[in-house]
Amino acid sequence: MHGPHVLADAEDAAFPIRVRALRNVFGDHVVHDHLDLDVRRGEILGVVGGSGTGKSVLMRAIIGLQMTDAGSIEVLGQSITGARDDADIAIRSRWGVLFQGGALFSTLTVAENVEVPLREFYPAIDEQLLAEIAHFKVLLTGLSGEAGLKYPSELSGGMRKRAGLARALALDPELLFLDEPTAGLDPIGAAAFDQLIKSLQQTLGLTVFLITHDLDTLHEICDRVAVLADKRVIAVGTIPELLALEHPWIQEYFNGPRGRAASAAWSKASERTAGDDGNAR
Repeated sequence: MHGPHVLADAEDAAFPIRVRALRNVFGDHVVHDHLDLDVRRGEILGVVGGSGTGKSVLMRAIIGLQMTDAGSIEVLGQSITGARDDADIAIRSRWGVLFQGGALFSTLTVAENVEVPLREFYPAIDEQLLAEIAHFKVLLTGLSGEAGLKYPSELSGGMRKRAGLARALALDPELLFLDEPTAGLDPIGAAAFDQLIKSLQQTLGLTVFLITHDLDTLHEICDRVAVLADKRVIAVGTIPELLALEHPWIQEYFNGPRGRAASAAWSKASERTAGDDGNAR
């Protein structure tokens, strides 16, 4: 990867997230050191790595929740420094975040949870319009209108994920950050959630930063995969491109029993889809 340099407007448009020489340290433990990453506009980028490689720390640094020790992060052409001035806060309306488990407010209904960011950034918004927007966002994620009236404790795990996604989409973001969105879901629920993410990405023109360990998700919906190891991003590419590399973690992850099973399932599904398309013609 290239070193830090001044971004032109065209580059800002092509790469809405750019990380250069990032360093994150907790006590004596160095999590990231000279980490570089570019995220392309309109892609779903999967982020993988072993335990302790700092996948969530990287995401939190990009969205300004984690103070970094060195390096630079630019999101949508603006430096993310962890400051709390008006400009820094305003850019947060241009992304949405789904944390692990949904991170919903337990004392608010689903609809009220969706309304939280709307109230924060648009305090003068009309109450009826607020309710209508929240209702639409709930429906957008595949939940029923009645689900908006329920509390998180009344929902299944999959429904809570969708409710959290509805809140993440409340402000019509350009960027969507997802931290282990299918964790804890059964295979059918995980596959349905993958397809929901892909459909929303295509319909809304989103750029998606997706932390996952789910090999099916990586094969099914990710355009590229970034691999965290050795305190940095060691490779970014399609799965076939990554498989051509000799790094032991990459080979163990993608060529292990679960990796081979996910690859075989994806290949079979692709062949079936191709056959259906041919029959349709």
